Amino acid sequence: MEWLVSLLGAALIMAALRDLFHTLWHPTRHGGLSRLVMTALWKLARHLRARRRVVGLVGPLAMVTVVGMWAFIIIVGWAVVYWPHMPEAFAFAPGSGLSQEPELLDSIYLSLVMVATLGLGDIVPAEGWLRVASPLEALIGFVLLTATVSWVLAIYPTLTRRRVLAIRLALLYRSDPSVQQLDCAVGASLLESLATEVVRVRIDFTQYAEAYYFHDGEDHSSLAAEIGYAVHLAQRGQAARRPDVRLTATVLADALEDLAGILDQRFLHTNGTAAEVFAAYAADHGRAVTRS
Repeated sequence: MEWLVSLLGAALIMAALRDLFHTLWHPTRHGGLSRLVMTALWKLARHLRARRRVVGLVGPLAMVTVVGMWAFIIIVGWAVVYWPHMPEAFAFAPGSGLSQEPELLDSIYLSLVMVATLGLGDIVPAEGWLRVASPLEALIGFVLLTATVSWVLAIYPTLTRRRVLAIRLALLYRSDPSVQQLDCAVGASLLESLATEVVRVRIDFTQYAEAYYFHDGEDHSSLAAEIGYAVHLAQRGQAARRPDVRLTATVLADALEDLAGILDQRFLHTNGTAAEVFAAYAADHGRAVTRS
């Protein structure tokens, strides 16, 4: 029975590590528990009246919540591993009084100390397998810390790329180039560069799905508000006379279709056209319509 309880704790640890791996390091970045937490917080923010003020906190708050969830599951999992073997399999520092506490409380305390890599030494494992297992918790705690830092450092460049594309589209919307203005080598270069940026954003949504839950701020820096104009530019480019302009416009249109597919598959689930998906994307981020 003792080993069954310990195996249950090990299962909790593995579940947390699996979710951490799929969220941060898997090529598709498709964690299960973390996605559920982020989606739940996003939907909750959508239903709050003060949405504009609250929604900007959803992304950072979701990341903090997910990291806290991983830490909680790992701490509880290791405490459950220790619990059946407490106190006979551990040595207590003289005069600490820890052995007089409830066994579960001692287990949680030891798990907290180990995952934080403090190593206070007032409770140490006495059995051989525990002397091997408990340092693994400290290693996992170090991995969790470094993974959190790398996650934070990785997410903000993706937001920058998304906002740069949005601001660029907003500037183009102001100048509103006609078919004749796009029907030149500069127009082909412009459409090609936009297609490249759209592809980058598409990859970001694939590898950093949590970026979807970050609010971009005002309309001119919000991709949800501006992406519709990219569809309009692609349509204008496809009406040009020059073949190179028509080609790059078609590439841009295909890149936008691909982006719409990722947004719909992962977040929106409309099963609609690219225009309908982008409209749903705008509405989901508090925008009435996309520019077109």
